[in-house]
Amino acid sequence: MKGNEAVAEAAIRAGADAYFGYPITPQSEILEYLTMEEPQKRTGMVVLQAESEIAAINMVYGAASTGKKALTSSSSPGISLKMEGISYLAGSELPCLIVNVVRGGPGLGTIQPSQADYFQATKGGGHGDYRLIVLAPASVQEMSDFVKTGFDLAFKYRNPVMILSDGIIGQMMEKVELFDPIPRVTEFDQSWAATGKTPDRKKNKVTSLDLDPMGMEQHNIHLQEKYNTIRKNEVLFEMLECDDAEYVFIAYGSSARICLKALQLARKKGFKVGLLRPITLFPFPTEIISKLADRVKGMLSVELNAGQMVEDVRLAVNGKIKVEHYGRIGGAIHSPDQVLAAFEKIFLS
Repeated sequence: MKGNEAVAEAAIRAGADAYFGYPITPQSEILEYLTMEEPQKRTGMVVLQAESEIAAINMVYGAASTGKKALTSSSSPGISLKMEGISYLAGSELPCLIVNVVRGGPGLGTIQPSQADYFQATKGGGHGDYRLIVLAPASVQEMSDFVKTGFDLAFKYRNPVMILSDGIIGQMMEKVELFDPIPRVTEFDQSWAATGKTPDRKKNKVTSLDLDPMGMEQHNIHLQEKYNTIRKNEVLFEMLECDDAEYVFIAYGSSARICLKALQLARKKGFKVGLLRPITLFPFPTEIISKLADRVKGMLSVELNAGQMVEDVRLAVNGKIKVEHYGRIGGAIHSPDQVLAAFEKIFLS
């Protein structure tokens, strides 16, 4: 399956109640697959092409307010349009899934793949002190698996979750093992949801608005405590050839796949290079990167952007070793040979 198709099929199998979206390359296959598959006949899942990205994210807000499993997808300019609604979702502590199949920018840019939305995804993107949980798939298999994982995390923490993919992973075709369908129920508490007043509880109100600054401060303190809990409990990463490494590539998503081949080429030349792949971009694997910095000589952050994740790597290293960035921008893609050449020039010349 294509990565986009795997996301769509996984949404059906994960028991999603509703998908609201709008077509944009390179993620349109998600909406197209869901439309052709007619999941309402399979599971009762609603699929609706909204009139705009802004409409789609606010439909997600409405469905999520009632405790339903709702998701949307788009690509970079479309995600920008959704940002106000995403801030509202985070401020209202509503669980949902957002898929961004990133393309090159800025502006309308290109339909080619990019990782230039890292800042937008991990630092908030919209207004206010909020965070998304961000998962970065590096394969079609993970595009499928992270739908289930994403919904689980969203309901566990009552927080929006973003799958941050790109045009490579979304469009490429690989074998994928699909998980068995999950009933359209959740094991998590939904006593907060707007499901109508009942005799055993008070009326629920879902909003991100509080005109009392003291009340809003307390809400923000609560949110920051939640984000710290996520940082403590939900960090995911993969390490390859790091036990004896003298240098480490740090890369996520499609760049990590390219770096894996670059690592193999480096090892053939006798360079002791490892790879650390962050799987969660928030929470970021700060602690393990800091520990690696105690025993390696340098790190190269490889990204399809002008240098974004490298800032988090440098913060984690805290000046202990040299950290540099190598990337292609605007939709251009680096090759393993180019990554290796950049490594040799930066660290060995």
